[in-house]
Amino acid sequence: MKTLNLILIAFLVSVSAYAQQTKVDTVKEVPATAKPAPKKSEWYDKISLRGYTQVRYNRLLETNADLQCEQCDKSWGGNGGFFLRRIRLVFSGQVNERLYFYIQPDFASSPDGTNNNFGQIRDAYFDLGLDLKNEFRLRFGQSKVPYGFENLQSSQNRLPLDRNDAINSAISNERDLGVFFYWAPKKVRDRFSYLVSSGLKGSGDYGVFAFGAFNGQTANKNEANNQPHIVSRISYPIQIGKQIIEPGIQAYSGKYVVTSVGTGVTSKPKNQYKDERAAASFILYPQPFGLQLEYNIGTGPEYNTATKTIEQRRLEGGYALASYAVKFKNQALYPFVRYHFYDGGKKFEKDARTYKVNELELGAEWQPFKNFELVTMYTISERRFEDSAKPLNDQKGQLLRLQVQFNY
Repeated sequence: MKTLNLILIAFLVSVSAYAQQTKVDTVKEVPATAKPAPKKSEWYDKISLRGYTQVRYNRLLETNADLQCEQCDKSWGGNGGFFLRRIRLVFSGQVNERLYFYIQPDFASSPDGTNNNFGQIRDAYFDLGLDLKNEFRLRFGQSKVPYGFENLQSSQNRLPLDRNDAINSAISNERDLGVFFYWAPKKVRDRFSYLVSSGLKGSGDYGVFAFGAFNGQTANKNEANNQPHIVSRISYPIQIGKQIIEPGIQAYSGKYVVTSVGTGVTSKPKNQYKDERAAASFILYPQPFGLQLEYNIGTGPEYNTATKTIEQRRLEGGYALASYAVKFKNQALYPFVRYHFYDGGKKFEKDARTYKVNELELGAEWQPFKNFELVTMYTISERRFEDSAKPLNDQKGQLLRLQVQFNY
């Protein structure tokens, strides 16, 4: 028994000594520069959330309550008051090195000008990179159609309160559902990003070259004739010394179905019309003087008041905007003036309403800090907008418009 106890004690001592030696060896084997395993990236690390809200008032110094702009701002004119123009949230993220997503709802949609603040999707798209640098991309979903610089420029960055009638009448809400191909070298994509982040009022990254197909009935509406529209755009930001200019050309073609036709109005079979446009753009970014010039021509449906017929007619129009950037301490001030002209129809309005617009706007945007902006704009306008309900409707007037914008 004594011998067994001695053997057991010797065994325990041996095991203890071996364990201590193993511990020492393990410590010695760990390199001095060893780093902990990288933390796993969670889903919330890849997704960002931002947004902005615009509050407007358009009734100051108003001279004509019948002067309105349905496409621009439904709170223009009689009975217009304080108005939430936009309440946007943007969910976006590079969830994979070759997959980017962007979803933007707006909670200030007004379908009829009376019932306000409905939620509606503005953007919902996915960018699939065709190479590791994402210089070649395919965009799937609802997004802005690459037509016109000011159309592509976010309302969060644009100086005038509304887009010009001439270019914006091409595509209501600037968006549609489709597939678009974009190409731009990485250095140019970085330049597109800089033109927005630096406060130079860029349009964003829609490629040097764009080509795509889309439904053609505009955002949040079904296709109506099984014939997609085709669009293409070329635009290149060129740096000359400290200045940056961006010339561009764009065009689209398709057939549009007019969906709102009044009683007694004659239209083409199936209410279908050729819908074609081409536009040229020239941008001089404000450093400190800025200039934007765009003009487009084309053909589309337009109401003829004399014959009560929606006809295939020529359209044209454009705008010129001059601005100046004044920066002091952490504040920024952008005085601007814009003149725009349009003669043609608006296919997405009742009877493809006929328009003739001459409008001059003088204003300024003040940014005391990045989360707050104030825009004051005086508008001198002459608008003829006629359909079967209002066959004689030529309105002139002036008004002072105010907007506060909160960026978050």
